[in-house]
Amino acid sequence: MADQPLLVIEGLNAYYGRAQALEDVNVEIADGSTSVIGRNGMGKTTLCNAIVGLPPARVTGSIRYRGKELVGQPSYKIAKLGIGYVPQGRRLFPSLSVDEHLRMLASRGGSKRWTVERAYELFPRLRERKRNGGAQLSGGEQQMLAIARALITNPTLLIMDEPSEGLAPAIIEHLVETFKKLEDEGLAILMIEQNLGVATAIAERQLVMVAGTIYAETTATELSKDAELQRRFLGVEPLAERA
Repeated sequence: MADQPLLVIEGLNAYYGRAQALEDVNVEIADGSTSVIGRNGMGKTTLCNAIVGLPPARVTGSIRYRGKELVGQPSYKIAKLGIGYVPQGRRLFPSLSVDEHLRMLASRGGSKRWTVERAYELFPRLRERKRNGGAQLSGGEQQMLAIARALITNPTLLIMDEPSEGLAPAIIEHLVETFKKLEDEGLAILMIEQNLGVATAIAERQLVMVAGTIYAETTATELSKDAELQRRFLGVEPLAERA
């Protein structure tokens, strides 16, 4: 299995009623980091949800993780296979403390590569706020907790949906460095990201999503230099023209 891709998506379609959100998506993910970029409404979040088995979309096609078919599997079984998920909006429990969020998952056993203590070492701010509830944290602290919660499941692949959304530049810079550190430790990362600066800082491989399909594959190096691609498919001000 060492020579096989970690994740293989073939002919993936997703529907909300009669509306089709994903159309014949084909992607292979190996090690390292990959970013999926595109305008709002292109199906990026639906792609994440399809991989990790979250409703409400109806999915057809194949998603194989380490050779095991994921389509039709419940989300808890998919998580146990080694896929961690940091959803858009973080989805924390307002009444649970930081420590309770982490220990709730740590108690399930399995590999001890990631423990509560190691999560606190990665994000010292969470240790300082360990008794605070999810609703009492700042946006940056909430994102740290969402990432730490995913890591506690000891994933091989970490999927993140808009991790920089709504965060201050200093917090984003800290998270970028954290993601690079995790990749250096061997964690594969699949990231949905609207912030082109973040997407290109974390991953050299860039997948452009348009109208529910992977329209193009490029690199961070090429994308950063291609102002027309940035305007046409991402609807953003080119990086080179920003102050």
